[in-house]
Amino acid sequence: MSVYKYTFHADVAFDYNDAYNWYESQKEGLGEQFLALVRKKIEEIARAPETYGVKSKKGYREAHLDIFPYLLVYKIYKKQELIFVSSIHHEKKHPRAKFRK
Repeated sequence: MSVYKYTFHADVAFDYNDAYNWYESQKEGLGEQFLALVRKKIEEIARAPETYGVKSKKGYREAHLDIFPYLLVYKIYKKQELIFVSSIHHEKKHPRAKFRK
């Protein structure tokens, strides 16, 4: 079994930074904990991308972050062995916003 490579939608950096800044403003170190969990979840997905089921007609999957109310939304490209991370989506935001091309 090979480890998939991954790439991100251009707006994922905004998702990531926005959540980090908010959590860090709530309690010092909480933003760092958020970032560590996102990295851990991405590495987990890269090793076993089909762990999480398909959640949309377009083939997007969703992995819940432990502790934080966020989803890591991604799509698998098997032939390229590539994971495309569409968004890091807060569960309370509009659901359509999580699927980016």
